[in-house]
Amino acid sequence: MSDSEFDIISRYFSRRIANNENIILGIGDDAAILSTPVDKQLLVSVDTLISGVHFSEQTSAADIAYKALAVNLSDLAAMGATPAWFTLALTLAEVDHPWLQEFSQSLADIASAYDIPLVGGDTTRGALSITIQIAGHVETGCALLRSGAKPGDNIYVSGNIGDAALGLYATQHSYTDDALTLVERLNRPQPRIELGQQLTGLASACIDVSDGLFADLRHLLAASGVGAILQQDKIPLSAEAKKFVSDKPECLDLIYNRGDDYELCFCVPAESCSEIENIAKQLNCKLSHIGEIISGNTLQILNAQGKHLNPGNDNYDHFAEKI
Repeated sequence: MSDSEFDIISRYFSRRIANNENIILGIGDDAAILSTPVDKQLLVSVDTLISGVHFSEQTSAADIAYKALAVNLSDLAAMGATPAWFTLALTLAEVDHPWLQEFSQSLADIASAYDIPLVGGDTTRGALSITIQIAGHVETGCALLRSGAKPGDNIYVSGNIGDAALGLYATQHSYTDDALTLVERLNRPQPRIELGQQLTGLASACIDVSDGLFADLRHLLAASGVGAILQQDKIPLSAEAKKFVSDKPECLDLIYNRGDDYELCFCVPAESCSEIENIAKQLNCKLSHIGEIISGNTLQILNAQGKHLNPGNDNYDHFAEKI
């Protein structure tokens, strides 16, 4: 079995692309040839996952592949885009055919689930890392941004917050048998593509929760030039997360200040709350009202008794720490 770069691409990544009028030429030449639909804008994002930083050596190839594409899809979701195509740059320490088979099949499965084809990329030798560049389309002028929140808007978040952070803690401290659901949420986040599309034209601002709820909300507030009040008891936690922090209360801050949830945090004018309820029912997606936008530039956190809490600043920073 040949281990050349081109044989690896041909064997594992050259899957046939279904008819797509916007993909003129995919894998096989020096570059892909792509087009953008009329009256649409092209949104492009890129993320890199590195062994020992974004995933441990024990993480399966299937989970690595899934998450590598999922986190990029989440960026499109946060801007209300429809997935269009992606490229893959894969760096391998060695050629491991069973690993490549598992990785490529998982990548193909999630790509199929979100109807987004692989159109090109690169393979090289080095420390294990995966870089995916992703593109999506949105109606011209209709992309969701971080910068539109206004005082009086309600703040919502999808799903549950903190599962992934607790899953990472469990992995690092060998508690995985007691936290299988949390670890699953860490390795298999759900990109909220449909939700982002439904929020287009409705939400005033949106961001995906990748670095921690408080940190990412601060990014949104800074971009919009506003402040916010959050109700701590309204932030949605899973039953598994509640039990985990009940047993290990020192982990409570991880829920709010660490990332990898890839849920959407968004703002909506108060008069549109009924529409959010309808979207939640239509998509069978929990959408929780957790606070309000206010004038100023501060993030205030209130507990159930109305006492102000320190939101902290222990969010994930690539240049401050590592696993």
